[in-house]
Amino acid sequence: MKHPVSIRPITEADTDKIVKWRNAPSVMEHFIYRTTLTREDHLNWFHNRVQTGDVAQFMIIDDETGEEVGSVYLRDIDPVNQKCEYGIFIGEESCRGKGVGSAAAKLALDYAFKELKLNRVFLRVFADNPRAIKSYENAGFKYEGTFRDDVIIDGTGYDMVFMGILKREWEQGE
Repeated sequence: MKHPVSIRPITEADTDKIVKWRNAPSVMEHFIYRTTLTREDHLNWFHNRVQTGDVAQFMIIDDETGEEVGSVYLRDIDPVNQKCEYGIFIGEESCRGKGVGSAAAKLALDYAFKELKLNRVFLRVFADNPRAIKSYENAGFKYEGTFRDDVIIDGTGYDMVFMGILKREWEQGE
């Protein structure tokens, strides 16, 4: 069942919620960089990456409740090569496993291809996160390869799965 969601651009007023979610262990364990995010870190990201257009970041809204439940973003937007990297986190645990991530991904891809005029959106995900991989597949991303021991965390190597979607694939799936 598709969960009804919408997205809206983040604002500076979303800082405390983003910081709270991002620092939750259940969110942080799926990030490559696992240092604690401070308000100052997020405000720096917001002013120097989001407001400059290097990143398009959105709050995910649960349309049934009207509540913000997570964030989705397109980072390192490269207009020359018409590509960017996709990322998401569902901050509210009660909204995980309900299709919120797939639905939000489709909205972000819509923005990437229609508004930003990109040709490719890619992502990286830990190979041992099958739930996220399934969500990305549901949104239209395709497996592109696995980089073995691509990320080292506390001395342990982790495989990363790379997935991507091209504009023509997205258009065919619309």
